[in-house]
Amino acid sequence: MRTRNKTLGYLVPVFALCVFMLIIYGAYVPHKPAETQKVVCIKFKAGATSEDIEKHLRDFASMKSSVKDLVAYSAGRVQKTEGNEDEFDVIHYLTFRTDESAQQYALNSDRKAFIKTNEASWAKVLEMNSDIVK
Repeated sequence: MRTRNKTLGYLVPVFALCVFMLIIYGAYVPHKPAETQKVVCIKFKAGATSEDIEKHLRDFASMKSSVKDLVAYSAGRVQKTEGNEDEFDVIHYLTFRTDESAQQYALNSDRKAFIKTNEASWAKVLEMNSDIVK
């Protein structure tokens, strides 16, 4: 019994020190900021149902796990205002850690399959890349 208490007596402070060191390491190691954002705007053909648009949003979002260095992803329906009544229906925002990652996204096989499956229901697509100002 005494050896077990002695072992635990050594392991608990060592474990606590390791946790403390990991916290300090995470706080002081600089992380590379995101460099590029891609915006994808999609207008659906007339007759697209709300369910079709929801399926599109789910399918597009499922690709994010296969994209390397994707920092953030969000999407939503376009809010209708006076100036943009029928321009686009859905907008996707993708933020990449590097420019190369954004270029690799364009070559991604999941993305190509998604486009092939869904492009028949799209009337218009606009893709833009932008640098993120630091």
